Amino acid sequence: MPPPTGYEPDPPPRQRERPIATALAGANNARTSVTTRQWRNAPTEQMPAIEPDTAASKQIKVRYDEEKPATRLREKRNRLDHRSILLAKVVFGALAMIVFLATGSAWGMKTWYNSKFEQVAALDVNSADIKDAPAQLGDENFLIVGSDTRAGADQEASGVSGARSDAVMVAHIPKDRDRGVVVSFPRDLEVTRPACQRWDPNTAQYTNEIVPEAPLAKLNTAYAVGGPRCVTKLIQQLTGMRMNHFIGIDFQGFKNMVDAVGGVTVKTDGPIIDGEMGTIATKAGPLPLKGDKALRYVRARKVQGDPTSDYGRMKRQQEFIGALLKKAMSQDVLMSPSKLTNFVDAFAAATFGENVGVDQMLTLAQSMKGLDTGTITFLTVPTTGYANARGNEVLMEEGTNLLFKALINDTPLPGEEPRQQHVTGVKETTTRADESTLQQETGNP
Repeated sequence: MPPPTGYEPDPPPRQRERPIATALAGANNARTSVTTRQWRNAPTEQMPAIEPDTAASKQIKVRYDEEKPATRLREKRNRLDHRSILLAKVVFGALAMIVFLATGSAWGMKTWYNSKFEQVAALDVNSADIKDAPAQLGDENFLIVGSDTRAGADQEASGVSGARSDAVMVAHIPKDRDRGVVVSFPRDLEVTRPACQRWDPNTAQYTNEIVPEAPLAKLNTAYAVGGPRCVTKLIQQLTGMRMNHFIGIDFQGFKNMVDAVGGVTVKTDGPIIDGEMGTIATKAGPLPLKGDKALRYVRARKVQGDPTSDYGRMKRQQEFIGALLKKAMSQDVLMSPSKLTNFVDAFAAATFGENVGVDQMLTLAQSMKGLDTGTITFLTVPTTGYANARGNEVLMEEGTNLLFKALINDTPLPGEEPRQQHVTGVKETTTRADESTLQQETGNP
């Protein structure tokens, strides 16, 4: 099918080699207006017809380094880091599809998508917590928060009710757009939660109540009591970085995404009978997944005969997301306006945020799709590697300061060799950061 009139294909990405800092434990400044969050049962709007452009449907690829579990805390942290990576793959994959859609339908698609995306107040770009603000001009920092609001999802632990953030990460794209760094934060990281306005997750509104500062709190309680604004405030305090985009996604939305593409198929090594989720598969082989069955598949962690528990769940989640993105980027979906529309519609219905309309999403997606495989670095903030008496992870302040100072100043990460400047006709190369040096300089065990 010929491309739309006026379409110019992207030039091939510049080939380069780029260092990948080993995962330590496991991710425009213009603001859009904030409008009242739309109800889920709002009348359905049909997206304008589009003419698919296969050249714009490149799947974004990310790479992360696996590590071997050393302790119970390390195992738990690995699980959370992989969930962050899982979330990142969903977001970046959906961004690739938005690029595809916007290329084909231009203004009509932008208007449709912006009307579907739920805007909530989250940002404070003039906060006093932002360090060296002039140095950060031009950088794109996306605060991405994944939450699971299913019933019985540990919502009452530690005396705090409401939806909690299961994954918190900052996706940093420097002003020169030559790399990407995703830093994840353990949900059990011990923090001093700042005073925040109370957040009502049922109405997606803030109340007049001020929740006082709370020392020795878990990071994931910030979203539970203060919503997006509180998480942004806390992360800016921890990093000194200006968060100029906020994306929230509910893991419950996976169900509608998989249904939108007509289901996916994964391969199982044997029966999957879970103590909580019931029988998901009766034998080894291909397993079609749709709707509630897909949710049960990714949530199962008490599978008979699987002693790995969360590692087994992590593996299934990776396989599921891989199958979902592969199906979403297939010709069957890309050449079907209805399936394509339904998938992006499902993604929009499961996400909310601020300063993340189509124009902003395109900025991130276009930057990401030009990156070579392996140039997105996944890191976890440096911690001591063991739980304290309260069961929380303890931040290593010196290593954390070094990490975010490097990101703010666009200098090599701790332990990473300086990047050579690109010269016309010369291939840009660097060597891989030394793992032990990286760990020593950030303080991670």
